[in-house]
Order: sequence, then structure tokens, then C-alpha cells
Amino acid sequence: MSNKEVKAALKSARDAIRNKEYKEALKHCKAVLKQEKNNYNAWVFIGLAAAELEQPDQAQSAYRKAAELEPGQLLAWQGLANLYEKSNQTDVKENLFNVYQKLLELYESTDKQKWCDVCRKLVELYHQEKKYLEVAHTWHKLIKIKQEEGADNAELHQLWKRLIQLLPDSTQNQDNETQQLLLTALEHAVNSADTVPSEDHEKLYKNFIQCLSKFPHETARLKKACDDMMVLYPTMSYPLEVLCLHFIQSGDFTEEALHCCCRLMEMDSSSSPGLIGLGIKFLQEKKYEEAVKSLTEALKISGQFDDDSGNLQQKYTALHLKAEALIKIAGADAAEEAISTLEQVAQQLVLSHPHLAEAHALEGLIHYTQKNYQQAERSFQRAIERKAETAEYHHYLGLTYWFMGEEIRKDKTKALTQFLKAAKLDSYMGSIFCYLGHYYRDVAGDKSRARGCYKKAFELDRTDGEAGAAAVDLSVELGDTETALAILTAVTERASAGTAKWAWLRRGLYYLRASQHSQAVADLQAALRADPKDSNCWESLGEAYLSRGGYTTALKSFTKASELNPESIYSIYKAASIEQILGKYKDAIAEYQQILKKSKEYVPALKGLGECYLMMARAALADYLDGKVLDYVEQALEYFTRATKHRPDVSCLWKLLGDACTIVHVISSSKVNVKVLGSLLGQNEGKQMLKKSELLSLGGRCYGRALKLMSSPNTWCDLGINYYRQAQHLTAADSDTNEISELLEKSLQCLKKAVRLDSKNHLYWNALGVVACCSGVGNYALAQHSFIKSVQAEQINVVAWTNLGVLYLATENIQQAHEAFKVAQSLEPSYLMCWIGQALIAEAVGSYETMDLFRHTTELSMHTEGAKGYAHWVCSTLQDKTNRETELYRYNIVQMNAIPAAHVVLSKYTERIQNDASAFTMLGYLNEYLQLKKQATDAYQRAVSLLKNSEDKEKYNISMQNYGRSLCAIGQYDKAIQAYMSTPLTELDGIVGVALAYFKKGLLQDSIKAYERALSLAKSEQDKAYILTALAIMEYKQNKVDAAKTLLFKCSILKEPTIESLQALCTLGLAKQDATLATAALKELLKHTKSKDNVYERCLITSAVYALQGRNVGVQRQASKAVHSNPDDPALWALLSQLVPLYTPQNAKVSVLQLSSLLHTAVNQLAVGCHSAEDEKNNALKDIQKAVHLFPDDPATWAVLMGACHAENTVVYLRDTQPKRRDLEMTLVKMLSKTEKDLSAEYIQALEDWSLCQAITGLKETGRITEAEALCTKVCCPSHPELFLLLRQVQCKQLFQSHKELPDAILEELHKTVMSNSTSVTAWHWLAKVYQSQRMMVAAEMCYRKSLQLASQQGSWNGKLSSLLRLAMLALEICMANISNDHWPSLVQEATTEALKLSFCPLAVLLQALLQYNRKMGARETRRMLERVVYQPGYPETIVSVARWYLLRHLYAKDDYELIDALVANAKANGDTRSLELDKKLSASA
Repeated sequence: MSNKEVKAALKSARDAIRNKEYKEALKHCKAVLKQEKNNYNAWVFIGLAAAELEQPDQAQSAYRKAAELEPGQLLAWQGLANLYEKSNQTDVKENLFNVYQKLLELYESTDKQKWCDVCRKLVELYHQEKKYLEVAHTWHKLIKIKQEEGADNAELHQLWKRLIQLLPDSTQNQDNETQQLLLTALEHAVNSADTVPSEDHEKLYKNFIQCLSKFPHETARLKKACDDMMVLYPTMSYPLEVLCLHFIQSGDFTEEALHCCCRLMEMDSSSSPGLIGLGIKFLQEKKYEEAVKSLTEALKISGQFDDDSGNLQQKYTALHLKAEALIKIAGADAAEEAISTLEQVAQQLVLSHPHLAEAHALEGLIHYTQKNYQQAERSFQRAIERKAETAEYHHYLGLTYWFMGEEIRKDKTKALTQFLKAAKLDSYMGSIFCYLGHYYRDVAGDKSRARGCYKKAFELDRTDGEAGAAAVDLSVELGDTETALAILTAVTERASAGTAKWAWLRRGLYYLRASQHSQAVADLQAALRADPKDSNCWESLGEAYLSRGGYTTALKSFTKASELNPESIYSIYKAASIEQILGKYKDAIAEYQQILKKSKEYVPALKGLGECYLMMARAALADYLDGKVLDYVEQALEYFTRATKHRPDVSCLWKLLGDACTIVHVISSSKVNVKVLGSLLGQNEGKQMLKKSELLSLGGRCYGRALKLMSSPNTWCDLGINYYRQAQHLTAADSDTNEISELLEKSLQCLKKAVRLDSKNHLYWNALGVVACCSGVGNYALAQHSFIKSVQAEQINVVAWTNLGVLYLATENIQQAHEAFKVAQSLEPSYLMCWIGQALIAEAVGSYETMDLFRHTTELSMHTEGAKGYAHWVCSTLQDKTNRETELYRYNIVQMNAIPAAHVVLSKYTERIQNDASAFTMLGYLNEYLQLKKQATDAYQRAVSLLKNSEDKEKYNISMQNYGRSLCAIGQYDKAIQAYMSTPLTELDGIVGVALAYFKKGLLQDSIKAYERALSLAKSEQDKAYILTALAIMEYKQNKVDAAKTLLFKCSILKEPTIESLQALCTLGLAKQDATLATAALKELLKHTKSKDNVYERCLITSAVYALQGRNVGVQRQASKAVHSNPDDPALWALLSQLVPLYTPQNAKVSVLQLSSLLHTAVNQLAVGCHSAEDEKNNALKDIQKAVHLFPDDPATWAVLMGACHAENTVVYLRDTQPKRRDLEMTLVKMLSKTEKDLSAEYIQALEDWSLCQAITGLKETGRITEAEALCTKVCCPSHPELFLLLRQVQCKQLFQSHKELPDAILEELHKTVMSNSTSVTAWHWLAKVYQSQRMMVAAEMCYRKSLQLASQQGSWNGKLSSLLRLAMLALEICMANISNDHWPSLVQEATTEALKLSFCPLAVLLQALLQYNRKMGARETRRMLERVVYQPGYPETIVSVARWYLLRHLYAKDDYELIDALVANAKANGDTRSLELDKKLSASA
């Protein structure tokens, strides 16, 4: 078929179609296709004909074939469009979408009108299929085309409105792009309206705002749209209602939200959203009754409208808030009532509106709150069935699954599904993402994804502390500390005081880990302000304080944490460890014991207990309390052993066991008997007693066990020192030298190992040097090398320099030793050992400074070498009788108190070293000097026992004679004689000693024989004189007076007669009433006696001789002269008091001095305010009572006694306690009137007048007004104006107590009375009090100023001070009443300043502080001034108590709990109950 034929056939087919002959047309088209298979027109005609013949499949195939052949031609696509539009099949719509889109492409450049028509058809098709995003996009293209064609505003407005109609109200459940396109359409529709304002425009604006309100992320646009609408429609409340509902539903009810609600209520007082907003405001302000009232009204109004979704949401919100207010308004009962009410409301909603999802959701929420999870699940499922697009329902269903039964709780898949659905529906609900974070963290273990969820939750809701905390914690776990810190910093910068505890706490812990301790403390304190009862915060704060070295504050923090959480072992442990660091070992032990009561085998506590006892043992060792050392070591070993029983793998426990065993190396072997738990020795139970050698060996084994667990140079060094101590002990016990050498070699090897491991540690080098230079090793070169290396490792190394000096001294290099010790002294002047070295050098070269150096060592500290050296020099100096008058002796022995000092240090020496006989001998010698006779005997006995088996018999004999002498001194004469007789008795001292013992025992003949033997051996005349005197005494004992006199005369004619012999001769003359002999002996005695020697004996003998001569006045004069020369000698005063009444009774008035002393002392004590409450033993009442007992006939004593009693009663009144002395006033007045003395009548009258005034004042102040008035009336007369004034004071007291206003006439009468006593300062004070009670403050001020003027004129210091203080108190009272007048504050300041110029006045300082408190209660200066009164010494407790009370109020106002705790502790320490009661009230209200 040719082309012409093809064209003819196609023309025939077209004609057939035009004539509706479709079958004929098909024949022509098929004929064409036989010739040309790809003929486009033929296929189109086939499609058209087939469509008309109702053959849709053939038509579709033909059109598709044509479209494939020429896709750019319209006919095939138009045919397909017509075919699909007529088809009722559902599966062709997808094809129709493609056809329309192809047509749009083809028409876009050719025919705009047809393009628009196809576009509308496509939009309608999308709309039918609910493809709203495609609807929006396509319609936007249509509008764009129209805009390009220049369509007018009205047409565009209609197009925008049509788009709004096409997109349904439920668009908020679609994707975000659709939401934005809808909002754009609404916005354009609003802006393109021609008529504004108008009903149509108003409706569009409402729709626009309503649509915006459904999108939480469009808050800014919503606020702007509402504001714009209110400008256009100012009387319409709808925009405000929408804004209020938005704020309510968002949960962020700020000042802006409150302002919006208030505007809404002004426009419409019955607006439900406005009432709900007011309810939220009242809830925030904790005005729960008002909240309930407002929310009830909102519910009432909501019930008047149809239950659409918006109204139900309002009801739902109002019910929630009302339930919350009911719960908070009255405790648990109201809460149950609130839940019950909600249940009823929910049931009614479900019954009346079963189709409402909100009703089922409310029902489910109630079940969820009551933990009825099964019912909650069903309710939330029903709510979801009715409104599946509500995220909140899925969220609560997920929470229900999360907390449901055990199986579901393990398998959180159901919860995850619901949370994911909720997140998809509402990506702005933070709590959903928080629980997703819980799932990924706790269930899935995906920390990274969990952190993302937590961050999202916190970004959506900045108030969600749980999400924020979890995000921070996971960031830290994942190593992203920068993100964690950024979150915490952002939160804390926005947080107000007392909030965001979780952020402050975590940032504080971050800073603590980063060693930024000050920032950590500040942040943790901020966390505590948010929750002062959080024990974890207190623990963390304690860690922060501890990290920066604040041990005291850290201790307080951990103590507070343990008080808040008594079950927390960690807090108690940390408090105990800090007390251990501070050296409060007993307190630490008590804390550790408290831990063990809760957890018996808590290893850190066991270790801490052991360490405390070990430290106490070291302290006791330094104080030479060896018994305590052993007790503490035993305790330490027990606790360390118990700790190793549970944790044998801990190296430090074994090291501490080694330390505890080794510490006993300095204690005497005889003392060391320590009980050790059997488990430490390989036994199952019980304890075993170990000696010193066994204990040291056990210490070495413990160090070895520690090294097996962990090799450290420190432990190697300790083990080496332990071996050295074992060798020292064996050396002292004279053990096998091979064993000693082996131990020393082990010691050297261990120390060399330590040095190899850490060659820079000076301690290891020093220890190696000490062992190397010991006698068993003697490697001085190694020792010198070690000490030098130690110095090189640590420049300031006083120990190594000292040891180097000892090494040089041992090798007799005196000059080098001196230089080494000198360097050590310059490095640390208080180091004891270098001073001992210098003392030894001084002793070696014979320096006169030796004793001073040894004494200095004992002043620095106790050491055996220094103690023995000093004691040796003291004893040597005492034995030299020739140096008593030298300056050196007076300085070294007398001024330096050498004998007691040497006695103390030597006692400690012998306590530690119990095998040194020479030390015990010196101790006995010093005890004799101190008249400690029994102690001297014990010391000498110990020296004898040590020397008993000694080869040096000479030393033994000397010790035995010393022992005998001491026995004789304590009256054990038989033992003394036995001791002396056990020696050869070849020396004079021994023979004289046994002679004295015989004499004391009463064996006079044996004593005489011994003395005669001694006389034959005596070489010096002094010794002979002593022996002759002793023989004379024994002759006198046998009544052989002439023989005694002869022997004493022999003594007196010697070249050097002794004072004792002359005293004996004089006494013999006195005894025999031989005045001549006594006078001659006294004359000779006075020639040989020095002025300061034996003063009492000389005075006594001289007075006795004068009495024998009849010179009675001379007796008194001699005693008085001695008293004047030696007024500090009590024996002379006693002698004078005995001699005067006997020999010069006319001069016995010396006792009047005692009266004057007591009387004036009591008056002075009254003047300075001394009373029994301050000092029970030394006060005015005690002293004047003594005077009254001694001199009851002196009226002055009774007057002062009355004043003292009045002062004591005044103190009792001020302290509000029961008075101890009642009804004394009249008794004392009667006693005073009975006394008769040789005194002037004027003096007696003045004294009686004063006592009457005092008695009346006492009666008045104790409330006995009637008695006081009667006494006043009885004695009152015109000549006594002061008594008349007192009468008026008594009469007015009851009027003042009634607090009634006094008439002017009475006030005038009182003023006249005072004017009659116008020179009395106290009268003006009383009148000022009267005016003050009547609130006449200016008049009171004038009276006080008058009294001040009088006191100044009279020169009365007390009057001036009293007037100034009263004036200041008057002004302060007015200031405290908050009367605004600058005069009174300035008056307080002026008066107190003048008072302080007179003297230091605590009350004036207090008044200034109270004025500052009144001016600026919260100022720092207020705290400083009050703390000065409370904490500085010198302030009476009555003053301090007032300051403490006001300071407590100031601190509570500032919430400074650390200072509050310190102040409360101070109040407890001083028994201030008033302040403690205030603290309870303030803490309860806080």
C-alpha cells in the first residue's frame, strides 16, 4: 500500500468515526497498520473507536502505543485522559495522575488555559485521594501561573480561599511542608482580601489563627497574628482566647501569659480560658482556694457549650488543674476526694459522650494515676480508636506499658511502639523523647541514641530536669564533656536562686573531677540552696571542700549528710577519715565503730580504725607512754588482721600490719607482750601473746606478704628497716652474732633494692646510710655515700645532714661533724637530733656551753640521748658543793628550774630504757633533791638490781649505799641497816649512813660506835664537826648534858665550825635556860651565818634567845624584821602571828589590816560586778561573809553584806531564776543598828540611812510593795528628801505595772519630788523612766541629758556612763519601733560613741550593732558587728545572748546555713536556750 493509499485509509477512518461507524473505522486503521505498524494516527483512531465501542482495554493499549511512538503529541494523551475519566475502575487513577502531569507539560508552553483546566482536574483528583501535599504544590503552581498572567487581586483571593477549602482541618497531623503551605494560603487569603474589616475577612482571620494555634512551633506567628487581629478588631475576644489556650496547653505560663489572661478577663469576665489562666496563676502563687474557685467557674461555663474537641480539652485541663489544687489544699483526704470527683466526671463523660476520645483519655489517666494499669490500657486504647492522631494518648498508653506488669516491664517493645507513634504525631512533646531515651539507655543499651533523645526532650522542655540530667550523664559517659558542660552552663545561667539543682550538682561534680575546686564548691552550694535536705549534695560538697584542703568545712558537710541519711556508710566513713587527718583520733574511732555496727566487716572502716590506733601509738611513743603504745598496737593489729581476713589481696593492709609490728622496736623488751589474733599466725581462732622479737619477726613477714602482692620501693625500705630493728634487738639481748649479721645483710639488700627502684627518694638513701654505719656493718664509706646521695636528692634534708654529722663524730672527725650539724641546724632550727650532736661535740671538747645545749634539747622535745645528757650535767653540777654561789650555778640550776626539768626527762628515759643503772641512780639522786623519798628508794632499788650481777663491785656498793640512805629517809631502818651492812663499809659515807640508820632505829650504842669509827676516818674539819655534833645529840639523848656540851664546844673551837653545831649549842643553852651559853652561841652563830641562809631557823633561835633574856619587844621586832626582809615566806608570817599575841598583845591590832583588806576587796568586787554566777569561790559575797564572821561588831561589814546580797538578787532577777536569799533586808538593818563601835554619830547615821534605802529598794524589787511603803512611811521626814523620793518610787511602781496613763497632776508631783533631789543622778534616771512609760520620749531624753550634765559636773564616771547608755537605749527603742526620724538614730550613735570614749563598754557595742540591724538587717556590716559581740572574748554572756538572737535572725534572712550551724553550736556551748528556741522556730518556718 502506497502513501497515498495510507492517507486515504486514514481519511476514511476519520470520516467513519465522524459518522460514528466505529467498526468501519477499525477496519481502515488495521489496514493502515498492516502497511505501517508505527503509524501514530492509526493507533489514535483505534483507541478512539475502541473507546466508543466500549472496549477500554483495546483503547488503552492503542493510546499507550501511540503515546510511546510520539510522546510529544497531544492526541494520544488526550485520548487516555478521556478514557480514564470515563472509567469507573479504581486502579486507573494512578495512571490518570501521570496522564494529567504529561498534559501539563505539553500545555505549559502552548495553551495556558488548557493547562489551567488540566491543573484543576489534577488537583481534584489529588484531593479525592487525600494527597494534600500534592494538592497544595499543584495549586500553588496554578496561582503562580495566574500571577504571571496578571490576574487581579480578587481572582487570586478566590484561588487562595479555594486552596484553604481543599486542605482539611486535620492538616496538623500531616507533614510539616503541608502545614506550612496551608498557613501560607491562609495568610495570603487574609492579606489579599479587598474589604477590611469585613465578616468574610474576620472569618478568614479566625481560621488563620485557629490553624496557627494547632502548631506548637508557630508560637511567634500566632502571637503576631493575634496582635494584628486585635488591632483590626479591638472588641473581639477570640484572639486573646486562642492565645490564653495556647499558653495554658504549652505549660509555660509566664508574665506575658498572665497579662493576656487579664486582658481577656477585662473584655469577657465569663471567658473559660481566662478563668483557667487565673486558676493557673493562683496555683503558682499557692492560693489554692482561689484557684479552685476560678477553675470551678471555668468548668461551669464550659458545661454550657457543646462538647466539641476544643471545649472538651478546656474541661480536661480545668479538671486537671482543679484536682491539683484540691490535692494541695488540704492533704491526703482532699486528694482522694479530688480523684473521686475526677472519676465521676470521667464516668459521666464516657456514658454521655462515648464517642469522645477525651472522655476515655481522662478515664485512663485516672486509672494510670491509681496504678490500675490494665484498666488504663483499655481506656487509652478506646481513646486512640476514636482519635488516633492525638500524640498524648499514645504517650500515656506507652507509659502504661512501661510501668505495667512484670512481663511487659521486661519487654518494653509495646511501650516503644507507642512512644514512637506519639513522637511521630507530635515531635514537640518533650516527655515522649525522655522515655524514648529511657528505652534506648536501659533496654536497648544504645547510649548514643538515648543521649539524642534526652537532648531532644530537654530542648523541647527546659524544665525537664530528668531529661537534662540524663543527657549530661550520657554525654560524660560517651566522653563528650564539652556538650555536657555547655548544657549545664546554659541551664545554670538562666536558673534563679534555689532552682535547677540537678544542673548545679552535675556541674559541681564536673568541676570537682577537673580539680577546679572553688567553682565546684560554689556550684554545689547552689545545688544545696535548691534542696538543703539532699544528703548526696552534702556528700559532694564535702568532697569539694576536701579536695581543696578545707578539712573542717568538709567534716561539717559529711556530718550533715550522715544526719540526713543515717544509713549512708560513706558519709560516716568520710567524716571519720577527715577526723583522722585532723588528728581527732578518738572521734574518728567512734565514727568507724558506728560503721561497724551497721556493717561488721566494712574493710575501709577496719583499716581506718587500725590506722587511728597506729597513729595514736606513734603519738604515745613520742610522749614516752609505752604502756599506751602497746595497747594501741594491740588494737591496731586486731583491726588490720580482721581487714586482711576479708581482703587478703590488698597490699597496703599487710604493710600497715608490718608498721604496727615494727613500731615497738624502741620499747623495752620486758614490757612488750602483745596479743595477736591467731588467724594472723596461721591459727584458726583465739589470740597468742608475742614477745618483742616475735612481733618484729611477724612485721617482717607482713612486709614480705605485701611485697608479693605489689612490689614497691617504699615497702622494700620498710622491710629493710624491720630487719635492722630485729638486729638491734638481738644485739641488745646478746644473741648469736651470725643471726645478727644475716639480718643486717638482709637489711642492706632490701634497702639497696629500694634505692634501685627509686634512686631519687632521699629517705631510702638515708635509711641505707644508717644501716651501713651501724656497728654490725661498719661500712662507713657506703654510709657517707648514702647520706650525700640523700642530700643531693633532697636539698632541705636535715635528717641526712644530722646522720652525716653522727658518722663524722663516730669516726672522730670533730670539725666535719660540727659543720654537718651546723648545716642541719640552719635548715631546721627545731630539729632535735642536730642539737644533741652539737651537745656531744661540746662535751667532747670540754665547752662550757654543753649543759645549755643539752637543756635546749630537752626543751625542743624528748629524746633519750638528750635526756640522759642533761640529767648527767645537772647531777654533776649538784654534786659540786663549791659552786653554789656562782652565777653559772644560779642560772643553770635555779633560774632554769633544772632539777624538775631533768627529773621529768629522766623519768621518761628510765620508762623507755630499763637496763641503765646509771640513769636510775641519777633519777634517785634527783628524787632526793625534790623530797620524793619513796620514788628515790624505788629508783635506787632498780639500780641495785641491775648492778647485782655486775663485775663492777664498786658501782654496786655505791648503789647499795644510796639505796640504804633512801630507805633510812622513808623510815625503813632495818632494811637500811641491812643494805649498808651488805657493803664493805670502808668509806666515810657508808659508815655515817649506817650510823644514822642505827640512830633512827634507836640503837644509840651501835650508832655511837659507828660515828666514832667514822670520826677516826674523817679527814676534813667539817666532817669532824658534823660527826661531833651527831655524837653530842646522842649524848643529850642519854641525858648526858655535860658530855654533849663538851662535844659541841670541841666543834666550836675548830677552824671551820659548822652552823649546825653552833645551832645545836645555842639550842642546848635555851633548853637548859642558860642565857649566857645561848647568847654566846647565838653571837658566834650570827658571825658565820650569811644573810639569806636559814632565815627561818635564825629568826626562831634569835627570837627565843630574846625571849629568854626578857626582851619581849625585841622578839616582835626580830620577827617583823624577818617578815619585811622576806615577805614571801609564809613560815615567817605564821611565826609572827604566833609571837605577837604572846609577847606584845598591845600590838595585836595588826588583825585590823585583815578586816580592811576583806572589806575593801568586797567593795571593789561589787564595783566591778563580780558575783557568784561568774565565780562561785571568788566574789564579793564570799569575802564580806568572812569579814562579818571575823568582825561582827563592825557596822560597815553588815552594810557591805546588804549590798552584796542585793547584787546577787539582781543577778538572779536578770537570769530569771529562783532567788537564793529572801527576807534578809530587815534582818540586816536590825543587825546593823545593834552594832556599837567607837565611831562618829554622823558616820553611823549616814550608814543607817543608806541601809534603809537599800532595804526599801530590795523590798520594792522583790515585789513586796506594801512592806516597802510601810517602812518608807515610818522613817520618812522632810530632812530626808532621798527617802521621800524613794516613797514616791514605791507608790508609783504598781501604777507603772498597770500600764495606765498617769494624770498630769501626778506627773507634776513626781517632777517636784525629783527637783527636791535635783543633785541626784539616779533621781533623774527614774523620772526619765516615768516619762518613757508614758511615751513622752522627748521629756525622757531631757531628763537623761540633765543627769548626764550633773554627772559631768560631779565628776562621776559611773553616772556619765549610765546616763549615756540609758539615753542610747531610749533612742534605740524608738528606732526599733520604725519611727522615721533621723534624730533618734544619730542620738544612739552619738551616745554610744561617747560611752566608748570613757571605756570599753560591751553594752555600747551591742547597741551600735542593733542600730545597724535596724537600719539594714541584711547588710554584711550588720553581720560583722553582731559577730564581733558574739565571738570576740571579753563580752558578758547577757550581752552576747542578745547579739546572738539578732544574728540568728539575720543569718536566716540570708539563708546562710553554714554560719547558722556555727552559731547554733556556739549557743549550745554557752547554754543559750533562748537562741536555740528561736532557731527551732525559724528552721520550722523555713
